[in-house]
Amino acid sequence: MAVPELAPRRTIGGIIAVWIAAALIGVAVGLFAAPESRAQWLAVGLGGCLVLAFVIQLSTGRSQGFTERVAASSLGALVVMGILSLGFGLAAIVPG
Repeated sequence: MAVPELAPRRTIGGIIAVWIAAALIGVAVGLFAAPESRAQWLAVGLGGCLVLAFVIQLSTGRSQGFTERVAASSLGALVVMGILSLGFGLAAIVPG
């Protein structure tokens, strides 16, 4: 017989971990990818963040709110990578 959790674990840490991973992937793409292929590598990185979001949320073992947590993780990663790609685009048009 399984005993229900009285105080379930917080799940915000898993969501923020995916956002941090997206920031690290975005910075790595900015540093190591050629400027003409950054968009493709950012898309690959976003796909990796989606897989990471599923893995983290499945590892918690909680079914309540699973889709909302994965959606928050993925949407946050999309926003983080979008902001980084905006910075890459602005840096590319600035003469230097």
